[in-house]
Amino acid sequence: MPADVYDPGAYVVSDIWVDPINGDDTRAGFPQDQAVRTLAEAWNRIPQGTPLNETGYRINLFPGTYTPEYTPNYWESRYGNAQFPIIIQPAGGNGTVTLPSVNIYDVRYLYIFGINFQSENDVFHCEKCDHILLRDVTITGTPPETGSTQEAVKFNQSQNIFIENSAISGGWDNAVDFVAVQYGHVLNSEIFGSGDWCMYAKGGSAYLRVEGNEFHSCGTGGFTAGQGTGFQFMVAPWLQYEAYDVKVVNNIFHDLEGAAFGVNGGYNILIAYNTAYRVGARSHVIEVAFGGRSCDGQPGDEGRERCDEYAAQGGWGNNLVPDGNNYVRIPNRNVFIYNNLVFNPDGYQSQWQHFFIPGPAPASGGVPAPVTADNNLVIKGNVIWNGPTEHPLGLDDTTGCAAENPTCNPTQILSENAINTVKPQLRAPDSGDYHLFNRLNVTPAVIPPFVWEIGTVPQGNLDNSVPTDRDGHPRTGSDNAPGAYLERWLVWLSLLFG
Repeated sequence: MPADVYDPGAYVVSDIWVDPINGDDTRAGFPQDQAVRTLAEAWNRIPQGTPLNETGYRINLFPGTYTPEYTPNYWESRYGNAQFPIIIQPAGGNGTVTLPSVNIYDVRYLYIFGINFQSENDVFHCEKCDHILLRDVTITGTPPETGSTQEAVKFNQSQNIFIENSAISGGWDNAVDFVAVQYGHVLNSEIFGSGDWCMYAKGGSAYLRVEGNEFHSCGTGGFTAGQGTGFQFMVAPWLQYEAYDVKVVNNIFHDLEGAAFGVNGGYNILIAYNTAYRVGARSHVIEVAFGGRSCDGQPGDEGRERCDEYAAQGGWGNNLVPDGNNYVRIPNRNVFIYNNLVFNPDGYQSQWQHFFIPGPAPASGGVPAPVTADNNLVIKGNVIWNGPTEHPLGLDDTTGCAAENPTCNPTQILSENAINTVKPQLRAPDSGDYHLFNRLNVTPAVIPPFVWEIGTVPQGNLDNSVPTDRDGHPRTGSDNAPGAYLERWLVWLSLLFG
């Protein structure tokens, strides 16, 4: 695979078997002919509120669809660790077990393999969790037009979250919502079918790699680093920017009403070597805008006092009752958008412009002036084919990336990117094959490393290298191209001549 997956390492577990047809909750649970009947009983046999120090637990589920009466009402305070984790898996192979919605709180080292989750409500929620691995799972909420599922997956105030090789869909808001999530990755997954962004990572989320995924069929857009957050839902010390050290590489974005990808209040954000197809019909294909910060609720609401506490710690925010305008605008700093391929075929284009990058905003909530979306914003090496030759950039003296910006201005963008000058050819995008199929004669830009200039927050990964394409082929020397895939003629040559 093009990126490292999570390695559970060596561990020690005791098996518990669950058979919803022939099991009995009075049985031992092991071996499998002594299976209990409900997953709730199996979960209750894991000690609560105390670290596991002798064995972990592996719950093996017999095939079937488990209704809510067979599952825990609230999954709470189970403390596995690297040596003694908690594993839930289907006994009959991936996809043979379907569970209803789950609500998990304060759980550590939980690995879930090959399970389907399906619900008309919010499907998978994990709060204050640590070391959660979802691999080969399918999580399905209702389509956005039904209005019953808000998010298919939500993690908040959690760390070390890993999603791999999974399919996640549904929600009138997001398919995947990360709020105040630090450390982890989302790899090789399909994320689709929601009304807002397919996924965002916000609220002080940090140190995340988003690679090899397919984002499609969403409203506002594909993926954004940052967005808007209630101040009280953040976690110290990540109290200023909406997102820190997020790397979005080698992904496919397609059939999105809004932008393919964006940054809303991010620090050290890399968006590189992604391919986007049929995106931006609402307005634009790429956005770099402000994040938002408010103190949600009304005076006296539980938790609202943290807005003042976080502001006293140097966080950016206020304690005003939100009125739709008095929120704090969160700037961007060090956003690198390199070597992406955006291709809207003939007859499809963004409605207004290529980019949305707003001009300066008023300072408030402790944010130092000037409050800008384009501080050290660099856009280089991208190939964009979108609308007619004269389609507007969306940039002028009133927007971001104005003429005086040394790293991002209209002259620089036109000279260092191929915008409506090179037409890509994809192999069969309408059939799901987004491989680049013609030679673009465009040399990708060299991506420099980041620097880290925030002493109050742990340093992220400064290395911005993307060593392979989405198929795992090395991006070396001349064997490179914008977008998620190498040009196929380069791949064929490398395979032929080694």
